[in-house]
Amino acid sequence: MAESTDTMITPGLEDLLSKVDSRFTLVSLAAMRSRQINSYYNQLDGGIGAVVPPQVASVARKPLSIAFEEIDADKITFERFDPEERAREAAEALAAAQADGVQLEVLEGLCD
Repeated sequence: MAESTDTMITPGLEDLLSKVDSRFTLVSLAAMRSRQINSYYNQLDGGIGAVVPPQVASVARKPLSIAFEEIDADKITFERFDPEERAREAAEALAAAQADGVQLEVLEGLCD
């Protein structure tokens, strides 16, 4: 029977890595979310609700620990994008907008 060892990170690193595609993604995602959580707690006195509060009930006090718990609970996810696909979608949107502009000009010409 495998014996589990107590680690500093709860949930464990293996559980967290199963939610993302690489260690770099895990670090980036957790750091970004922990900064957002920290901003949320810092703005509470001002009453401005611009940042999303923590999405899990946690006994942890550190923003990074809360971010790890959110990742483990699938409350925080990431989206990997392909720059070539984004460029192609932007070009298609531009072409569609230009085609709509040409159709609009034709309709305006018919109304004259």
